[in-house]
Amino acid sequence: MSVTAEMERFVEVANTVADAAGEVLRKYFRQSFEIIDKEDLSPVTIADREAEESMVSIISKSFPLHAVYGEENGWRCMEKSADYVWVLDPIDGTKSFITGKPLFGTLIALLHKGKPIIGIIDQPVLRERWVGIDGRTTTMNGREVSTRDCNKLSQAYLYTTSPHLFSGDAEKSFCRVRDKVKVPLYGCDCYAYALLASGYVDLVIESGLKPYDFLSLVPVVEGAGGSITDWNGHKLCWKVSPESRPTSFNVVAAGDPKVHRQALEELHWQ
Repeated sequence: MSVTAEMERFVEVANTVADAAGEVLRKYFRQSFEIIDKEDLSPVTIADREAEESMVSIISKSFPLHAVYGEENGWRCMEKSADYVWVLDPIDGTKSFITGKPLFGTLIALLHKGKPIIGIIDQPVLRERWVGIDGRTTTMNGREVSTRDCNKLSQAYLYTTSPHLFSGDAEKSFCRVRDKVKVPLYGCDCYAYALLASGYVDLVIESGLKPYDFLSLVPVVEGAGGSITDWNGHKLCWKVSPESRPTSFNVVAAGDPKVHRQALEELHWQ
């Protein structure tokens, strides 16, 4: 199979996986269900778990040699290592989901030797899907999208999920940027990065993200012409294995490289 044909097959399965998760999530959205608090006190629902199982099932049947790392159940693979690893977050924004706000998303990333080569942000209620593929232009529902020009931080629209997710030095760094932008906005989880890729907002800054929260965002943002790094400007990647424990990352994404640089300067993260 040629490289192009192989990639097309990966994308086809990734879309099927997103479809399956969406079927589950639409069934539970704004319905009554049990909410369980995990050890870190973040909420999980039967919808998260059922959606993840539906996703894993399709990937395992389609690519038995690929590994899967899901937010809810971690590493799944017969082997101890794999060149291809799917990283899944069935509901990014569980708090939005359980409070009936349709700004959560299903995140799907395919890594090849640690690098994200496919990323999907799927909003199953609004039926909007952003697909990022390494080396190609990002699409939303099949149409190409791009970030917008914004070369001054003072003109930027900034999103973060919540100001309460920052603490200590990270809070001080975030506040330096927040005080310089035109409009700070809150409450979108992964949907903010989708809006950035489509050219509606200019900057997203978050703290304490796990790899399953951001790996899928990389091809989506970069394929739309944007930049996404950690707060030191380093590329985002994660070496995943059966022993991997998801550590926390600080993430900054910008539609315009100039605003990305200015945000990094203001964050001044060490």
